[in-house]
Formats: sequence, structure tokens, C-alpha cells
Amino acid sequence: LYKCFILEKYCFIVTLGYLILCQITRVYVFDYGMYSADFTGPMMVITQKITSMAFEIHDGLTKRDGQLTPSQKYLAISRMPSLLEYLSYNCNFMGILAGPTCSYNDYKAFIEGTCYQPRHQENANGKENGKYKQTEPSPKNDVISKLCTCAISLAIYLSLYKLLPVERSIDDDFVNSTPFHLQVVYLYLAMLALRPKYYFVWTLADAINNAAGFGFNGYNKDGSPRWDLISNLRILDIEFATSFKLFLDNWNIQTALWLKRVCYERCPINPTAATFLLSAMWHGVYPGYYLTFLTGIGMTMAARAVRHNIRPYFLVSDSYKGIYDVITWAWTQVAISYTVAPFVLLAVGPSLKFYRSWYFGLHLLCLLVVLALPVKSKRRQAKEQQDDLQKDNQTDHNSTDNNSETLRRTINY
Repeated sequence: LYKCFILEKYCFIVTLGYLILCQITRVYVFDYGMYSADFTGPMMVITQKITSMAFEIHDGLTKRDGQLTPSQKYLAISRMPSLLEYLSYNCNFMGILAGPTCSYNDYKAFIEGTCYQPRHQENANGKENGKYKQTEPSPKNDVISKLCTCAISLAIYLSLYKLLPVERSIDDDFVNSTPFHLQVVYLYLAMLALRPKYYFVWTLADAINNAAGFGFNGYNKDGSPRWDLISNLRILDIEFATSFKLFLDNWNIQTALWLKRVCYERCPINPTAATFLLSAMWHGVYPGYYLTFLTGIGMTMAARAVRHNIRPYFLVSDSYKGIYDVITWAWTQVAISYTVAPFVLLAVGPSLKFYRSWYFGLHLLCLLVVLALPVKSKRRQAKEQQDDLQKDNQTDHNSTDNNSETLRRTINY
């Protein structure tokens, strides 16, 4: 039993450490600054699967149901998988190259053929995610749709990425001769031209899994099957996101879920910073990755502060909310582009040169927002809600006692 308590920690450290060692070898020994398709890509996916399984086994073998969140309870593994099950989960042909990551229980349900049953029995009444049909649903339409998305994304990327290189943002002639507002527009367009590369890869990986029958996620309200169980992105939600959080929630979804499950929900101290740091370590060892995720911490904190303190004032009418959505959409796109520029530039020198050309403006703005509009921590909010609930219960109790005493006196009278 003691081994079960420490299994997930050893597994996490060893697996992530080996991945980092592989990344160091690839970057600093072989091809610094070059994007290459080698074994580290599949290793990133396998790292997610191994560590996820370790924590899910830990939850299933060492914790009671009351200690787990509903999500952890569903994902918990109550029996140690066999070697065949373990290797099948980690090395299956559908997700070995580009993923996406999935939970062991979802993969097992797919292999055993039970994934076509409703995931939540209480919804099996014809409503969303319910069980409309007894026959096995066909993924044909979704696969065709996703392959069309792949073709369009690839065509857009190949047409635009050379016309709008991000590196031009740090070109001295460009910076000196271009008004700042046009530099902002160019950066947004350059990042917009870069994203279809990821749309192509992740949508193709999703289509491959769907074609094999994996990814069924219940039925929509109209009875059509949903094949988005392991989808890695929602393109329209990304492009029209009105907050930093919404953008991240719809980008690389399965990796975000992995970060949430193994780090954010389990880290006792500053889970936001720990999650961004883990994300940087998992992505690789280029300094630009760490600059991106360090900047992302500040952006996330500032976005929370604005949402909690300013957004309520714009919810009084639909017109105000529409204005707020337009402003926050523009801000989100600029903030994302500013944050991920070092992720593309990779090295320290070009990344700092880019931020200097913007005078570290968004860094300073985020700092001012966080200092001026503090946000209570989730623990403090939960504690205050619990205290308020206790006060309400006490008030109700006192009110009941007073009413009982009044009734007693009336009867005696």
C-alpha cells in the first residue's frame, strides 16, 4: 500500500526527467532552432499517458470516493492493468505519433466496445449526451468533415506562413519604419497564419482516432452522434475567444486536461504558476518556451482580475455586453500573440528583442492590473462561501428556535 502512495510521484519525476533529457539531447546536441520530426514527439504523448495512468491508479487504489472529485472518480483505475493493457494504451497505432492523449478508462471502454453506451445514465433520456440509438454510430460524416478541415488548414498555412513570418516583428527596418499600431496588426496576422499548422495536425490525429471508432462522446439533442471525446481544439472558439482563459480552454484541449489533472488539481502551492512551469518543461528546453509561460502567468492573473472586477459592470444590458465582448476579443488576440511570440522565436535574444520593441508594455500593464484589481484566491473564496453558508444556517436555526418559542407561548396562553 505504501508503494501505491508514492508510485505516482516517482513515475512523474522519472518520466518527465527522461523526456527533458531527450529534449536536451535533441536541441543542444543535434539541431538547435530546427523543427524536426523525431522520437521526442511521440515521447511527449507517452509522457502524458504514463503520468496520467500513475495518478489514476493512485486515486483508484489509495483514496475513498469522498476524497475524489467527480472527474477523478470517473478516471480512477481500481485494478492494476496488465502488461498488454499498459502497452496497448501507450503505444496504440492511432495515437502514437501525434496523440491526442486520452484517459485509460476511455481507451479501455473503446477496446471493450462499451464506449457506445451513455456516459451518464441520468442523461439517457433523449437529451444531450443521451442514448438515442441502439446501433453503433458511424463516424463517417465527422471523419470527412475533419479531413476537409485538415485540407483547408494546410492550404492556408502553406499559402501564408512565408508571407507573414513572425521574425519580421523583430527586424530593425520593420520596427523603425512601421507605426506601432501596424506592428500590432502584423503580429496578429502572423500568428493567425501560423495556427493552421496546429489545426491540421491535431484535426488529422482526431480524424484517425474517429475512423478507428474511438472518440464517441454520446449524442446531441437532435440525435446526431458526437465524436469529440478526444478532440484537441475548437477552431471557432479559439479565433473568437473573448478571454485568455477561453482561448487556452479550446487550444490543445487534451494537454490542458492533463496539466489540470496531474498538476493544477493536486499542487498545494500556487497551482497556476506550477501548471505553467510544467507546461514549459513538457514542451521542451528552448528558452522561449519559458518566457512564454512565465508571461502567461501574468496574463492569466490580469485576465482574472479584469473579469472579476470589471466585467459585471457590462452585464447590465446586451449592448454593453456586446461592446465588452468586442474589446475583450481584440485584447485576447493581442495578448495571446504577444505572449507566444517567444514560443516561435525560441531563443532568448530574439525574444527579448521583441519584448523590448514593445517596451515590455503588456508585462507592465498586467502588473498594474494585478496590483490595482486583486482577486481573492479560490481557497479564500471557498472559505468565505462556507462561512456565509454557516451564518445562513445559524440564522435559519435561530429563526426556527424563535418561531418555536413564540408558538409555545401562544399555546400556553
